Amino acid sequence: QLQLVESGGGLVQAGGSLRLSCAASGRTLNTAMGWFRQAPGKEREFVAAISWGGGITHYADSVKGRFTISRANAKGTVYLQMNSLKPEDTAVYSCAARYGLPGEQYDYWGQGTQVTVSS
Repeated sequence: QLQLVESGGGLVQAGGSLRLSCAASGRTLNTAMGWFRQAPGKEREFVAAISWGGGITHYADSVKGRFTISRANAKGTVYLQMNSLKPEDTAVYSCAARYGLPGEQYDYWGQGTQVTVSS
């Protein structure tokens, strides 16, 4: 089993930066991790994912070149560095985990952290 806890959300002006963290505990070996977001009135959407070793990363087109996913396995933590933030990035951001390679379905989810970007 895995437990995931996000942190680092907040209020930032457009063009600013935030770094989200996701602390994982439990059986973390060989997990792929993903970040997702859900804005009010919209469906949850994929943001980024990373493999256990960090050699495979995927990004949504809307965040490519602005967001970077990384992980520190010794700390059990995954990060999402968000730069050049836009008001449309406002959402609740959640991290998720699955065993094996990054994929479409994730089995474990955190509670989420709010990111608000003001114009």
